[in-house]
Amino acid sequence: MNDFKNILAVFTTINDGNLAYHVEDKKENVDNNRIQLAKKYNYDETKLISMNQTHGNNVQIVNSNSPRIIDDCDGLITNEKDLPLMVMVADCIPILLYDDKKGVIAALHAGRNSTFLKIAEVAILKMKENFDSNSSDIKAILGPSIQKCCYEVSVELANITEKSFGKEFVNGRNIDLQGINKSILVQNGVKNIKILNNCTKCSSSEHFSYRKDHKTGRFAGIIKL
Repeated sequence: MNDFKNILAVFTTINDGNLAYHVEDKKENVDNNRIQLAKKYNYDETKLISMNQTHGNNVQIVNSNSPRIIDDCDGLITNEKDLPLMVMVADCIPILLYDDKKGVIAALHAGRNSTFLKIAEVAILKMKENFDSNSSDIKAILGPSIQKCCYEVSVELANITEKSFGKEFVNGRNIDLQGINKSILVQNGVKNIKILNNCTKCSSSEHFSYRKDHKTGRFAGIIKL
């Protein structure tokens, strides 16, 4: 990814296998998938930090002494080198952030609830407060996810979306989570934003989709200094 020079920033595919322990899969399969992925991208699998994601906006700053799995968490931030961060998804948006001036990275899980709770804003504020980041130096990539073409919600949620974020993000009962997250990033001063527009439900056979099949695995966004 051109804007994320000198670091690892990738989104896995179905070919990399299921990377989540909480779905219907054997632990040894997930362990092996994670080991093979670490070999593929040349990082230490034992250092990988992931989350027990709960669709909230809890963003944690982590280091090499942190647990390998952070409970009740939907965002990770670090400034330590060689410490891979992982977010797991199957329709939700995996957001990767990188401040190349201060050397800070973040991995965020932006499903509907986390988006409504403005997890991207929470992460940016933490990067500013703890690492003196400037918004203009932060780059963002929104990975493969369900797009507005397929993300249908209840009438009530569509109305909440319109009232909270604007009618431009609502089309009938379909809502635009990518557009909402982009607007949150822009409102917080982030200018360098890339959105991968392949829809996990209807136009991508390379990624798991919970809306397409409830019995599915999870792919991941991984970032490492």
